[in-house]
Amino acid sequence: MNAHPKEIWEQCLNIIKGETTEVSFNTWIKSITPISIENDTFMLTVPNDLTKGILSNKYTDLIIRSLQMVTSQKYNVKFLISSELPEEFLTLDTINEQNIKGSIIVSDEMSAMLNPKYTFTSFVIGNSNRFAHAASLAVAESPAKAYNPLFIYGGVGLGKTHLMHAIGHHILHNNTSCKVVYVSSEKFTNELINSIKDDKNVEFRSKYRNIDVLLIDDIQFIAGKERTQEEFFHTFNALYEANKQIILSSDRPPKEIPTLEDRLRSRFEWGLIADIQPPDFETRMAILKKKADVEKLNIPNEVMAYIATKIKSNIRELEGALIRIVAFSSLTNKEISVDLAIEALKDIISSGQSKQVTIELIQDVVSNYYNLKVSDFKSSRRTRNVAFPRQIAMYLCRKLTDMSLPKIGEEFGGRDHTTVIHAYEKISNNLKKDESLKNAVNDLTKRLDQQ
Repeated sequence: MNAHPKEIWEQCLNIIKGETTEVSFNTWIKSITPISIENDTFMLTVPNDLTKGILSNKYTDLIIRSLQMVTSQKYNVKFLISSELPEEFLTLDTINEQNIKGSIIVSDEMSAMLNPKYTFTSFVIGNSNRFAHAASLAVAESPAKAYNPLFIYGGVGLGKTHLMHAIGHHILHNNTSCKVVYVSSEKFTNELINSIKDDKNVEFRSKYRNIDVLLIDDIQFIAGKERTQEEFFHTFNALYEANKQIILSSDRPPKEIPTLEDRLRSRFEWGLIADIQPPDFETRMAILKKKADVEKLNIPNEVMAYIATKIKSNIRELEGALIRIVAFSSLTNKEISVDLAIEALKDIISSGQSKQVTIELIQDVVSNYYNLKVSDFKSSRRTRNVAFPRQIAMYLCRKLTDMSLPKIGEEFGGRDHTTVIHAYEKISNNLKKDESLKNAVNDLTKRLDQQ
């Protein structure tokens, strides 16, 4: 088949998309860029070591199979990190956002105040944040042309600040002369107070009105501060009328910020409002794997699964738990394991109240135990490596929850209640004669009890 690698890859993506979850596809597969075919090897670039490792371990066979379906030829695949490409491979297709380093331009007393770790490359995309990420990237690529203002809201530790810094980095990468300022609303307020006290109002206004991009974090804290709201109202107007980009973050949407002046509330709603929700299990796992890769930590998959299952609402706590386990392992000179993780996190994970066992929880625990995805349980796949764990999960749902048989079947891809009955009876009978199955079910039950 004489076709350009990019054309072949586009067809492969349609096949791969049908065999992976949306989160996995968007997080890992979409980061791949085809660059060439060398003899019988299909050369692909990826953004970093973490992605390379995940793709090599979990998706190589699927990629090879999709290439064979498209080309009728069996290729090997080779993953190359984009930043380490030999010069002969560097093209406009491979020079992209993955390689952004986030240069910070400091001019006179004005600094962008951006965290170099918070870039779009290091941001893990999932169902909970995909819209906010897409909106942020659109603004970063076309400041004051896409959405102005951009208002991002969500709970503590979900990635709002990360996205704001990423926008700043991206804009500065594309235009080093651009004047970008990131500031918290608290700092904005304090600087305003000091400017009034020191009679430097002119300097204060000049700093915040003669810029190209203004990013203000936790804007909800200006509520109730009349002088700050008054000053920000005029700053907002000056920037907006000069066609400058404004990005705001908050822990709630504008309409829910108490004691916020209506004129500010309406302006915050002029552009686009994007929310970030707590991450789902697959995204939590991806975040932990990326953190482990960045920090060069060797963490067993089952330990990360334990963390991801126990900590659901806050990315900072998620990453903090990982570091706590590593520190505990080092201080006690013990190997990192699930038992060690339970001991290390006992102070931050409440054991006083046992969490209710749900179908979702059972699917998470069992799929991870057998190195599968929850989507496998809901798929039509009938191979033993999927069907048998699915039956175990159904058995546990029947045994450990109060859900009806039709409800359990519905949560496993819309299967009939008789399928659940068959799974329950089959596992029950096998448990009487299969010692390894009994051990597995006991282990799974223990893990569920520890949730």
